[in-house]
Amino acid sequence: MERKKILFVAEAVTLAHVGRPLALAQTLDRQRYEVHFACAPGYEMFLAGSDLSTWVLHSISGERFLAALAAGKPVYDRATLAQYVLDDVALLEAVRPDVVVGDFRLSLSVSARVARVPYVALINAYWSPYVKQHYHVPALPMTRVLPIALAERLFRGVRPLAFALHSRPLNQVRRAYRLPSLGYDLRRIYTDADHVLYPDLPEMFPPLDMPTTHSYLGPVIWSPPVALPAWWDTLPAGRRIVYVTLGSSGQAALLPTLLEALAPLPVTVLVATAGHAVPANVPSNARLAPYLPGMLAAQRASLVICNGGSPTSQQALVAGVPVLGIAGNLDQYLNMQGVLRMGAGILLRSDRVREKQLRAATLQLLEHAGPRAAAAGVSLQCLRYDAGVRLAQLLAAI
Repeated sequence: MERKKILFVAEAVTLAHVGRPLALAQTLDRQRYEVHFACAPGYEMFLAGSDLSTWVLHSISGERFLAALAAGKPVYDRATLAQYVLDDVALLEAVRPDVVVGDFRLSLSVSARVARVPYVALINAYWSPYVKQHYHVPALPMTRVLPIALAERLFRGVRPLAFALHSRPLNQVRRAYRLPSLGYDLRRIYTDADHVLYPDLPEMFPPLDMPTTHSYLGPVIWSPPVALPAWWDTLPAGRRIVYVTLGSSGQAALLPTLLEALAPLPVTVLVATAGHAVPANVPSNARLAPYLPGMLAAQRASLVICNGGSPTSQQALVAGVPVLGIAGNLDQYLNMQGVLRMGAGILLRSDRVREKQLRAATLQLLEHAGPRAAAAGVSLQCLRYDAGVRLAQLLAAI
């Protein structure tokens, strides 16, 4: 039987958008599928040892991406997306896949149609137009100077206009290729594909009249293929473990404050810095490494502290561990709404957080049984989902 050729495309603006498609690519049966993986340079260490056919595909820098989010500005302009389309089409013509699976590669909305390749989009369910959301103001320039209550009211007023501005560049590129406008709801921009897969639980993000071309994969868990640090097997016995990672799209500047908040507590703190600089003063109860196998760290922990984003939150909940999310961008706030819905964590604002508040939230999640029980319940729900099997079922049907 001839193998189907599957091309995974990662928009490498954060590690999450690389790790998620990489995890799914590694699940596919090589006797049935020829698997290709494309992303920007700089992620070679995460691809080492894989049997994937790899391709280089340009993405904007992570710094540019995060700066746009922090300023509340559109991430992409028309020229960038137009070049993306040209790059995508060249890649699709070189690989000639039967299916392309893209993680936040918005240009595939155009290039996959131009190349006539079935397109599967990976996107979190909280960005779906078929999932109801309540939008909270993220960390923006105005939240640094305005009371949050006032900023919330202003954000509710301008949010539809902001979504429209973020939608405009892709609609302009679509017009150049005589494709219809997707309108000015950013969720439509993010989910325009032949099939949409949500790496989430429907219990956390309940669907409303979702079409059959949209479906839930369940959690997609990925950890970087790194060796365990030398201190891994020498941690103090009898002390609870707190796993901390603020991620590649987190708030690295908060790490010193967070470590100071945890320093007086009778816990051992495992920190993955995601390659960021190590703080000048590291408390004696902290152990640091550039990267850690996140799933193993979550399984050892009594609490996971992160930026509130989907990848680390999912590791914690699959392990049955509550989450303290220190959210900055809108994506992180939306994900934490699902965690809060399940009663499995606490959300703090990155632009308002203080040492005393961090310590109090940590103690609450460590000492109260409710959040741990809720996280354990989510862990049981995760057992009903095998993301690799669900992806393979879809690919077999295309």
